[in-house]
Amino acid sequence: MGRGTDVLRFFVGTLTLCLALAGCLVGPDYRRPEVSIPANWRFAEREARDVADTAWWEQFGDPVLNDLIRTALRENLDLKLAAARIEEFRGRLGLARGDLLPNAGAGASVGGERTTDRGQVRLPATAPNPTAIYKANLFASWEIDLWGRLRRATEAARADLIGSEEGRRAVVLSLVASVATSYVNLRDLDRQLEIARRTAQSRQEYYRIFTLRFQAGYVSDLELSQVLSQYEQALATIPAIEQEISLQENALSPLLGRNPQAIPRGNPIDRLAAPAVPAGLPSDLLQRRPDLRQAEQQLIAANAQIGVARARYFPSISLTGLFGFESTSLSQLFTGPARMWNWSAPVTQPLFAGGTIASGVQVAEAVRDQALVNYQKAIQSAFRDVEDSLVQHQRTREQLDAQGRQVAALRTYAGTARLRYENGYTSYLEVLDAERSLFDAELGYTQTMGQLLQSLVNLYKAFGGGWVSGG
Repeated sequence: MGRGTDVLRFFVGTLTLCLALAGCLVGPDYRRPEVSIPANWRFAEREARDVADTAWWEQFGDPVLNDLIRTALRENLDLKLAAARIEEFRGRLGLARGDLLPNAGAGASVGGERTTDRGQVRLPATAPNPTAIYKANLFASWEIDLWGRLRRATEAARADLIGSEEGRRAVVLSLVASVATSYVNLRDLDRQLEIARRTAQSRQEYYRIFTLRFQAGYVSDLELSQVLSQYEQALATIPAIEQEISLQENALSPLLGRNPQAIPRGNPIDRLAAPAVPAGLPSDLLQRRPDLRQAEQQLIAANAQIGVARARYFPSISLTGLFGFESTSLSQLFTGPARMWNWSAPVTQPLFAGGTIASGVQVAEAVRDQALVNYQKAIQSAFRDVEDSLVQHQRTREQLDAQGRQVAALRTYAGTARLRYENGYTSYLEVLDAERSLFDAELGYTQTMGQLLQSLVNLYKAFGGGWVSGG
C-alpha cells in the first residue's frame, strides 16, 4: 500500500510540474506590423456615402442583374472550391487541437501459444501446452506541451482557417464585381448594336433614295458611291459588335456556373442607376478588404510556426500508461491476480540533429518575413486600387458629360447639314462628315457610359464593400 502511494505521489508530482511548465510559449507573439497609411484619399468624392455593408449591386435597379448575382453565388465553381478549402482548414484545426489532448484507447485480444518440447528450456510437466492467452486493457498517452509547440501549431491552424474564410470572402467580392462588370459591358454592347443597326437602317434608306435620284440624273455616281460607303460602314460594324456580345456572354456564363449560353437582359444601359460612391478612410481598408485580412492571417500563421520550430530545441515529455488484465483462462481474466499496469514519463532531448532544427527555425523565420512583405505589398496595392478607381470614376464622369454635349452638338450639325444639302447650299460631303462624326460619337458615348458604371463596380471592389453572406 505504501509503495503504491509513493508511486501515485510521484506520478501526481510529475504531472503537476509538467502542467506548471506547460505555461511556457516559445516563439514571438504576434503584433500587427506598423504600416504607412495615408490620412486621406487624393481624389475623395464630396458626395460619397458609406454603404460598404450593403448589397451595392442592387442600386443598379435591375432585377435581372440581381438574379444573375444570386445564381453566381449559388453555382460558381470557384466559390464552391473556396468553401471546400474552409472545410479542409477546419479539419486541420481539429487535428491540431486534438494533439493538445490525451489519447486513450482500449484493446482486447485472444490467442494461443505452444512451446516446443525439444527446446533448451522445457516446460514443467504440469504446465498446459498449448496455452490460451486472454488480454484486456486500457491505455493512454499525453504529450505535455511544455514549450508551446502544440499550442503554436494550433494558433497557426486557427489563423489558416480564418485566412481561408477571408479567402472565400475575397472570391465572393471578386465574383460579384465580375458578374456586374460583365453585365454592364453586355448592356453597353447591346446599345452599340442598337445604334449600329439604327444607323444602318437609316443609311439604307438614304442609299435607296440616292439610287432613285441617280437613275433620274439628279445626283452623280460620286455622291451615290459616298452614300453606299457610309451604308457599308454601318453594316460592317454590326457583325463585329455581335461577335463581342457572343464572347461576353461566353465569358459571363462560367461565372454563373454554366456552359456558354445566352444571358437574359434587363434594363438598357441608360436605365441602370449609378450606385452611390462609397466613402471611407484609408485605414478602413485594413478591416474591410478580405484580401488584406487574409494576408494578415497568413502572417499570423507564419509567425506561430516560428514557435513550433524553436520548440524542437527543448525536451519533450510524454506521459503513457496502461491498465489491464492478462490470463490463460478466460474465467480468471478479470480477477486480481490477472491485473497488470504500467506508466512512464519518457523525456527526449535532441543533442545532435545535423543542423536540421536550426534550419527549420531559419525556414520558419524566412516564411514569416515573406508573409510580412506580402502583407505590406497587399496594403500598398489596396491603396492604389482605391486611388485608381476614384480617379477613373471622376475623370470618366467628366468625359461622359463632355461626350454628351458633343453628341447633342453633332445631332444639330447633322440635321443642319442635311437641310443645307437638300436646299442646295452645300455638297453631300458635309452631310457625310456630320453623320460619320455623329455615329462615332454615339458609339463613344455609350462606351463611356459603360466605363462609368464599371468604374463604380471597381470602386466598390477596391473598398472591399458590399458584403455578401450567401454563396
